[in-house]
Amino acid sequence: MQKIVSSIGLPLEWQQPNLLKMEYELKSGDSLLATLRFRSSWGTFATAETAEGCWTFKRVGFWQTRVTIHSCNSEDEIAAFKNNTWSDGGTLLFPDTRKVLANTNFWQTQLEFKTENGETLIQFQNIGFVRPSAKVTINESAKAIPELSWIVALGWYLIIMLQNDSTAAASAVIVIPT
Repeated sequence: MQKIVSSIGLPLEWQQPNLLKMEYELKSGDSLLATLRFRSSWGTFATAETAEGCWTFKRVGFWQTRVTIHSCNSEDEIAAFKNNTWSDGGTLLFPDTRKVLANTNFWQTQLEFKTENGETLIQFQNIGFVRPSAKVTINESAKAIPELSWIVALGWYLIIMLQNDSTAAASAVIVIPT
């Protein structure tokens, strides 16, 4: 695997190689930069791997959901993503009080991570319909973030969760007795 930081400024894309598996790859051309694998098709537990390391993501909660982030083989939470349930996006919270803001557009086809000052760090543009995929742009300023590699994987994880939630909501049927 190639380091994500070495691909800043290059075209990047998250892809799903096999439609039947909840497994995704971040590529720059033919170079593999990261993988994201869900333990099951129905769960929210996923493992992200890059040249820089391995992390797990797990969504918890119902009305006020959040995603916990751990290094693989560790029970210590290294960060948490708090979803803004009634607005678009959320906040990535670090134990040292740093914050990275996440915003989505109305249709949830775009996701951006920004600094608290509003500077865009990473952008995701969802381009897949049947087979999930997204173009990723990492801005030069993101180079200074030590957690860059797992934040790029977290962004894709959040997009998959949004898509799963939208699919579930669209397929819900309300039966009204007559």
